[in-house]
Amino acid sequence: MPDTPLILNTDRGLYCPPGDFYIDAWAAVPRTIVTHAHSDHARRGSARYLCASDGLHVLRQRMAPDATIDAIDYGQPIDMNGVQVSLHPAGHLLGSAQVRIEHKGEIWVITGDYKRQADPTCWPFELVPCHTLVTECTFGLPIFRWREPAEVIADINDWWRGNVANGRTSILLAYSLGKAQRVLASVDPSIGPILLHGAVMGMVEAYRQSGVALPPAEHASPENAKAHRGKALVICPPSAVGGTWVRKFGATSIGVASGWMQVRGFRRRGGIDRGFVLSDHVDWPALMQTIQESGAAHIIATHGYTQQLARYLSEQGRSVSVFQTRFKTTDDEDETTVQEEFAATDGHR
Repeated sequence: MPDTPLILNTDRGLYCPPGDFYIDAWAAVPRTIVTHAHSDHARRGSARYLCASDGLHVLRQRMAPDATIDAIDYGQPIDMNGVQVSLHPAGHLLGSAQVRIEHKGEIWVITGDYKRQADPTCWPFELVPCHTLVTECTFGLPIFRWREPAEVIADINDWWRGNVANGRTSILLAYSLGKAQRVLASVDPSIGPILLHGAVMGMVEAYRQSGVALPPAEHASPENAKAHRGKALVICPPSAVGGTWVRKFGATSIGVASGWMQVRGFRRRGGIDRGFVLSDHVDWPALMQTIQESGAAHIIATHGYTQQLARYLSEQGRSVSVFQTRFKTTDDEDETTVQEEFAATDGHR
């Protein structure tokens, strides 16, 4: 690792001193690069934002109406005070990007959140060789190993069909940005109507504006809920089932699509009917693969099981350190958020 790091972890976020810009700033700054539009990475208040072109509509949905947002295509290099910057697909959700930073022959890559599984709603992950890799490790433990997405989607379709046969509305909890659109694009719409919570609906429209093909879906209004009781698949954020909202659908079966469903305790505490292990983050094998294939001499773990990953890599003889992040997300696969949202549903079904 160089004596003077190209990226510093500051009280406002990751900062590049020679380029004078931040990455995923968590406080108001003059200029920040946004890896994707989840709220722990895209915070309001900065003077200027830079994102990948295909994530522009989604980011505008999240930012203040007067926010100044610049967008560049994947792989397009730009010069920021003598530092060459380019964005590369992260495969996390629409517009998600890794940030490649090159200065005086030194190359760093900040992955943001990423996955290496197939997703019909966004560009696939692109491996970017570097000297220093700053990688997320949301699921950075060996217990997290994902099945093929097609197998999980088949399970969701079977669950939905079974619920239709039993006259139950299928309520699927999925984060409003990213996971919900991935599920919508993948399930079989011939099984029945698909209804969307308002928070999901807004992001679906942003995806459509960005050119992502998604099947027809309607707003989960009281009228539609009544008309499609016992037949519909309703996609909503986890927090939506914490009150009376879900009662309008009559008899229901509630499922959750999340990587945390691999941990039985989350399913038990949530009192849910079905858990589908579907994540928009790398699992342990993909994380190890990315670290190895990047060619990086130094690894920086951030956002997740950082200490555990750092300890493991250190034991393997690798140069490793940790960047702690300030905020935990409100709508992504954050462990604390999932636990709180599941706890909020107890006693309401």
